[in-house]
Amino acid sequence: MANSIGLIEVKNISKGIRITDEMLKSADVKLIESGSVCPGKYVTVIGGSLSAIKAAVDRAAWIAQDALIDKFVIGNLGDKVYDAVSGTACTKPNGALGVIETFTAASAIMSADAAVKAGVVELIEVRIARGMGGKCFVTMTGEVADVRAAVEAGAKLAAADGVLINTEVIANPHPDLWASII
Repeated sequence: MANSIGLIEVKNISKGIRITDEMLKSADVKLIESGSVCPGKYVTVIGGSLSAIKAAVDRAAWIAQDALIDKFVIGNLGDKVYDAVSGTACTKPNGALGVIETFTAASAIMSADAAVKAGVVELIEVRIARGMGGKCFVTMTGEVADVRAAVEAGAKLAAADGVLINTEVIANPHPDLWASII
């Protein structure tokens, strides 16, 4: 898989389904994830070459018009962000636990990307708005200083867009907490 990813998030499900179809027909991209998320939004994540992703996301944004919530294209996705988004990350507890909570799927993925580029951390998960009232979160582990730097970088990005809810860094989580997260 190419190391580029794109996302579009819209206010309604029917528009999201149409946009997903248009994205897949307009460019040579691979569907990573697509579906409805709380509260009645629709998110589509695609992968492929940077130029194809840009074309597909631009087409989707044009069709979405006022239904558009958020979008992005990342040309050089950070290590293991894809695994965390798709739920295939295999991470073991490694010191501290960091959490970034946001209002949009795009901001969660972009925060995860910024986090892995700012500190030596392992992503645990990027949870996208399913059953959480539209909220999203990123969890990560690593040495305390790295987790703090990573959380700060991801939070700064989300805060600039006004979609940051909260962050937490737990220096030494209880083993039972780790068991419930990983």
